Amino acid sequence: MTDTAASSAEPAPLRLGIAGLGTVGAGVLKILRDQSDLIAARAGRPVTVSAVSARSRERDRGVDISAFAWEDDPVALATRDDIDVFVELMGGTDGPAKAGTEAAIAAGKDVVTANKAMLAHHGQALAEAAEARGHVIRFEAAVAGGIPVIKTLTEGLSANRVERVMGVMNGTCNYILTRMQSSGLPYETVFDEADKLGYLEADPELDVGGIDAGHKLALLSSIAFGCQVDFDGVALEGIGSVTIDDIRQAADMGFRIKLLGVAQLTGRGLEQRMQPCLVPAASPLGQLEGGTNMVVIEGDAVGQIVLRGAGAGEGPTASAVLADVIDIARGIRVSTFGQPAASLRAVRPAQSAVPAPYYLRMALVDRPGALAKVAAALGDAGVSIDRMRQYGHEDTTAPVLIVTHRTTRSAIDAAVEGMSATGVVAGQPVVLRIEQV
Repeated sequence: MTDTAASSAEPAPLRLGIAGLGTVGAGVLKILRDQSDLIAARAGRPVTVSAVSARSRERDRGVDISAFAWEDDPVALATRDDIDVFVELMGGTDGPAKAGTEAAIAAGKDVVTANKAMLAHHGQALAEAAEARGHVIRFEAAVAGGIPVIKTLTEGLSANRVERVMGVMNGTCNYILTRMQSSGLPYETVFDEADKLGYLEADPELDVGGIDAGHKLALLSSIAFGCQVDFDGVALEGIGSVTIDDIRQAADMGFRIKLLGVAQLTGRGLEQRMQPCLVPAASPLGQLEGGTNMVVIEGDAVGQIVLRGAGAGEGPTASAVLADVIDIARGIRVSTFGQPAASLRAVRPAQSAVPAPYYLRMALVDRPGALAKVAAALGDAGVSIDRMRQYGHEDTTAPVLIVTHRTTRSAIDAAVEGMSATGVVAGQPVVLRIEQV
């Protein structure tokens, strides 16, 4: 063969094995079908599918799979000689997803996955195994759907010391909270509406309990702060206790309620919180509507970066999957969590000690001196009041809303305990942090 003939030869395709043909898997096949020339031009080589695996071969997915080899077992798919990249889109912390990923790594394949749960629990071990063999695990689609936040942290901001990562990372929760805001409907009604629209996971607690978003926060923390993934260190609180009264009263004082993830590394350890917070209504996070996601990254050199976009769905998530595939086709090799997994350090989890204002809502018993006792309990805990409002009576109680000056959560907890001891507070006060963004 002459040099001219060799130089004009078609580069070898990057061959995929796709496990999981649900919404995202079908979306990947559709983009490959519709944009094959564009992808080949940008990747420098064709990207093809050799084989697929799913629960059902006969299901109509809106895309033809007859040209691909079929495997019932994702582990068999992962070890085929005619695939270079195992694309895991099945989901699940363990089971076939983990077994297929481990088999692919052992067989010398690169891995692309959208599985945040698997990586949040097993990411360190999987990354070490892959990197020891000279292979990569890419997971852009696992966090914030179509938003390129993993690439932003591992590449675009790699020269920065990240000071804080925060964001709205679950579109279903943001839909519920903004729908409550716009419609005036209670949580239970909007929850049922979201369920009927198909927005909720099979186990709704993954969404509304903050677990899904907590997985994503743990992955971002690992990259941002050079530490091992620690999902168990994420303080989780869902949105189930947020009432329409909280939504209205927060708005009345210039705030919106969001399920907000915040991570920062301090001298005490790694703080990771996924909980309902108040944010200023005029801030980028406060203006975020519907199922959209937003991630805010603060670096020492770059300042604040705001990334906003679709956090789920066929097109956005499939787009993120294929961005990882194209990087592999280009020969770009980036460590799973931005630096070699073996160099990631274990850090101790820490509760937030960073002072912030807090929102307190409580029902006071209609009794002389009740408000003075609450104010005294706050004062005894070292918590000062910024604003206070009392609303109309409800039977034998009166709703009271308090916004404090900056204080710590431990001081707030002590104040709440002191209030409960006064006998003038009916039920448990609602406590929400006000995050400055």
